[in-house]
Amino acid sequence: MASAEDPQLPLKQFKPTKKFFVGIDSDGCAFNSMEVKHNDCFSVALVREYGLAAVSRQVHEAWDFVNLYSQNRGCNRFKAILFVLDHLREMPRVKRAGVKVPELAATRAWVGSDSNLSNGRLKEVAAAATGDAKVELDKLMTWSKIVNKFVEETVHHLPPFPGLVEALTKLNTRADVMVVSATPGEALVREWAEHGIDKHVALIAGQEMGSKTEHLTLAAKGKYDADQVLMVGDAPGDLKAARDVGALFYPINPGAEETSWERFVGEGIERFFTRTYAGAYEASLIDEFMKLLPNNPPWQIA
Repeated sequence: MASAEDPQLPLKQFKPTKKFFVGIDSDGCAFNSMEVKHNDCFSVALVREYGLAAVSRQVHEAWDFVNLYSQNRGCNRFKAILFVLDHLREMPRVKRAGVKVPELAATRAWVGSDSNLSNGRLKEVAAAATGDAKVELDKLMTWSKIVNKFVEETVHHLPPFPGLVEALTKLNTRADVMVVSATPGEALVREWAEHGIDKHVALIAGQEMGSKTEHLTLAAKGKYDADQVLMVGDAPGDLKAARDVGALFYPINPGAEETSWERFVGEGIERFFTRTYAGAYEASLIDEFMKLLPNNPPWQIA
């Protein structure tokens, strides 16, 4: 369990038991949970808490683009809300509606200066704030808590992608496996335990333990050879975290998750264990993956 004084302690104390290490993202990678969480929880809470009912359709469109279909897929929720509001501000229909989109200056300052973007840290930052900044951060906390409530009420009976359990079983023979996610730890533990797959991982690291780069740095960097560390994910942020620590990356392609897991079980894991993964094979997978996620939203394309 994470210490209240140092939530990263389990990562720091993590000790290798096998030769290889594999980090696996959860939402959209292990579970087909991205659409339901973002469509039915995050964007609904954003409309409700920030009074954006007049442009509800555009909120959903912008939220889905940022979190499902862009280079920012899978990013932390507090980064995502800023990306979404920035997009909303520029959308023609929002401009025509005359809706005032919040700037969230205090949120922007916090997100730009802290790596622990969690409800726990937000509570501390909001408590130390005054005036308009405190009002803004308290509202942000309310939104985040509503999201968590919606997720807890909504996301059930959602099995992992076919191939995940087979992959975990195969990985467990030679690798230490850890969940590396930006999702709150409570939700991760609940979702992995619900399907009895938490037994396949040595540790579940969520947003309270820092960024994905910090997860991999503290748990794996310097404890395993670089070509024996692999991050499995469905977002460019997962790739960045892997590269930040010199690790390898296996992509779960959005829209082709089952095929991606099948390929991982059929050839990727063996290549990783036999050290024939790096180089042309990995590069071809990443090239295919990156082409699926554009930088520019559809409303900016002529």
